Amino acid sequence: MPTDSPEKDNHTVYRKDYQPYPFSLDAVALDFELDETRTVVNSTLTFTSKDAAPADLVLNAEDITLDALHLNGQALAADTYTLSDTQLVIPQLSGSFKVQVRTVIDPSANSLFMGLYKSGSGFFTQCEAEGFRRITYFPDRPDVMSIYTVTLSGDKEKYPYLLSNGNLVSSQDLPDGRHQVVWHDPFHKPSYLFALVAGDFDIREKTVQTRNGRDVLLQIYSDKGSRDKTEWALASLERSLVWDEKRFGLELDLDRFMIVAVRDFNMGAMENKGLNIFNAGYVLADPDTATDANFSAVEAVIGHEYFHNWTGNRVTCRDWFQLSLKEGLTVFRDQEFTADMMAAGLDDQAAASARAVKRIDDVSVLRAGQFPEDAGPMAHPIRPDSYESIGNFYTATVYEKGAEVIRMQHTLLGEAGFRDGMDEYFRRHDGQAVTCDDFVNAMEYVYEKSHPQRDLSVFRRWYSQAGTPRVKVTMQHDASQHTVTLTLAQTTPLVGIEKIRKDFVKKPFHIPFAIGLLSANGQALALHEADADTQDQSKQQNGGEHTRLLELTAEQQSWTFTGIADKPVPSLLRNFSAPVIVQYDWTADELAVLAKSDPNPFARWEAGQALATREILGITQALKQGTSAGLSDVFVEVWKNNLLDAGLDAGYRARLLTLPSEKFLAEHMDPIEPVWLAKARHTVRESLGLAAASEWTGALQGNDTPGEYRPDPISAGRRSLKNLALSFLMAAGDQAACQQALQQYQAAHNMTDCMGALGAIVNYHHGDKRQEAIADFYEKWQHNPLVIDKWFALQATAADTRTDTIRGLMAHPAFSLRNPNRARSLIFQFCMNNAEGFHSEDGAGYRLWTEMVLALDSINPEVASRLARVMDNWARYTPASKSQMKSSLEQVRNHEGLSSNVSEIVSKALRI
Repeated sequence: MPTDSPEKDNHTVYRKDYQPYPFSLDAVALDFELDETRTVVNSTLTFTSKDAAPADLVLNAEDITLDALHLNGQALAADTYTLSDTQLVIPQLSGSFKVQVRTVIDPSANSLFMGLYKSGSGFFTQCEAEGFRRITYFPDRPDVMSIYTVTLSGDKEKYPYLLSNGNLVSSQDLPDGRHQVVWHDPFHKPSYLFALVAGDFDIREKTVQTRNGRDVLLQIYSDKGSRDKTEWALASLERSLVWDEKRFGLELDLDRFMIVAVRDFNMGAMENKGLNIFNAGYVLADPDTATDANFSAVEAVIGHEYFHNWTGNRVTCRDWFQLSLKEGLTVFRDQEFTADMMAAGLDDQAAASARAVKRIDDVSVLRAGQFPEDAGPMAHPIRPDSYESIGNFYTATVYEKGAEVIRMQHTLLGEAGFRDGMDEYFRRHDGQAVTCDDFVNAMEYVYEKSHPQRDLSVFRRWYSQAGTPRVKVTMQHDASQHTVTLTLAQTTPLVGIEKIRKDFVKKPFHIPFAIGLLSANGQALALHEADADTQDQSKQQNGGEHTRLLELTAEQQSWTFTGIADKPVPSLLRNFSAPVIVQYDWTADELAVLAKSDPNPFARWEAGQALATREILGITQALKQGTSAGLSDVFVEVWKNNLLDAGLDAGYRARLLTLPSEKFLAEHMDPIEPVWLAKARHTVRESLGLAAASEWTGALQGNDTPGEYRPDPISAGRRSLKNLALSFLMAAGDQAACQQALQQYQAAHNMTDCMGALGAIVNYHHGDKRQEAIADFYEKWQHNPLVIDKWFALQATAADTRTDTIRGLMAHPAFSLRNPNRARSLIFQFCMNNAEGFHSEDGAGYRLWTEMVLALDSINPEVASRLARVMDNWARYTPASKSQMKSSLEQVRNHEGLSSNVSEIVSKALRI
């Protein structure tokens, strides 16, 4: 990144242009006089030149007022510096010096929720990526790290708690009912990790010991009256601390760790050093108001932000192009944390099932969000080469695909090797701002020790190339020689900006590709490679004889296995060992073998999804042509078999039996026909409900969880299977199930069962009871914002919801476009997860999208740009939809005063 920050004019920033900041920032002293409309910030910045030659001091700014400026205690005349809306430049400074700046800001007018803002009755901050420049003039870039001392003063009655990063140094009362506290963070950090909170809260806290015997205080701050909903959050934080010590040897380095829940927040949470600020939806949870999915999300997000303390805070990004350095790595860590928590205390078979559930969920998220991104106009490598608005690169590619790239390194090195690589990474870079290459260098150092004459040079292409590789697999069986030869060939088309770079040449990726072979009756076959050395190496890496890890590093490679008399069924990409698309011509019977018998739980689920995808796409074509098409016998047999397999955990069975999502299915269509696809998926759901009615009824009746609610994986799995069975039966019009749904809704003693029943009623019950249930739910929960978000989301995604319903709900007194959670629960859910409604032939959904993107852009461009992404892949739809979507994009692009956030999104989409 250049030393000076770009103006807000869609200026493109390039990674190749990075230049180090010419000064070190030795110390930062901040003094806040908090006021709703006129907060005064006094900052003292102590700099030292890195070189002897003088250089310009460039400080970033946005929407703040300069009130005073001093250099080494002397006021600067206006003609001795340059001031613009985005920069303060003091020319030709050298040596050591202090800059003192006083700024004035209006937190109450800050609807962007970046920098310092008011939410409810409190003050909060959000500084990642470039929010600190909205507080004071500052070198607001991640490679400028410093030690912070922060003084806060405010009305004691209104704001009895004044919080910032690090450790509490002192507190005192001031005249006129005010008070003051001082915080000191002993660790160097960049400005994006600064945090400030002021308000009146409920507190839940606990003192725990680290592995080295230090007492540390864990605290959860939340709105008054919500303390009873923070028990799970505090327990999750403690589990995160213990897990990070055990799994990675990383200990909490401060005297306390604080989490604060806020209602108005642009994202899920933020890892500010020692003072995490969270969207309340990822903190507050109790059985009455939170579902199993909410409990799981709270634990995962708390883990994620806590793990950032080391992977993001102690070692941070040199520049924002390296965002996946911290996010991809930390997503991988939170995924492993959740998997370990799900498997804790279970026997080996049950633990494998629990881990498979987590892996399935993570891959489903990747395929629904990141694969389409990789195929669209915003496609970019996990380390982008350029951006116009950094807020647009908090993407599924940087996070989810970034985590898969880390996971591949874990797969290549093994658990022990990966841990050695992490230790080496921290040994080299603790306290530094570094790059993705620095991380791979540490891993490569370990990899080379166990893989002589090899390195990760090809693997590094995952950081510089975009797109989802397709791996075509062919199998040759030689019955006379009892051998099987698997040939893997990879291709990755040019995507996104690669298409317009004339000099860009796509090169092969390093793809770890885990495989197994099954007999025709489903028995796992031992794999003995013709190359004994390779066999021994693979065994050591994979810990068994039934799975092999093939390392594809060229466009095409082959491997031969011996001792296989009959033609086997290949089990490919076990555990989803790489983020690729597999191309292999399985027969339906072969998929059935895998879907019923594959000993690898992920591969078994994958085969069932492939079988269901064929079924749904076939029925899509039949519906379009006006012909009838029933379910194939093999498909129904697989679903019944898995429904009745009592040896499988209920949660895993629920994943096996869930149909592929419409987003996943759309990736298999050209052009995309979302309305027909939705109709076909509903038809398959209805037909399966009828064909396996007795089996679904058994699952519905056999998976109650009586007694006190518990969010453990076993109980959650039973509820998941039970509610899945209810939805299939109701889709089939089963009257007994309809009655049971109404009874379950009325009698539910937890929100999971309540929402499971209400969801089935809203989607499949067409009588007066449906509206009665919707009204009853609102009447009961109208004073709980997080529950009402569920109420809006459920109606937004109902199969028969159209734009008139959405507009009616927007007029509801409980709806506010200014609250990001509420906008996401209604507008986003409709546009992203209601294919039939959003893509209606009359174009009403697209017109609503246009209005909402522009309305949100005037309030909060960060949120608006995320909604704008809905249209990324417009060119892949049918001509009628494509024309209307293009018109909507052009209308947004041509709107006067459009933010750089949204402008970048729509301009790149229209570049197709």
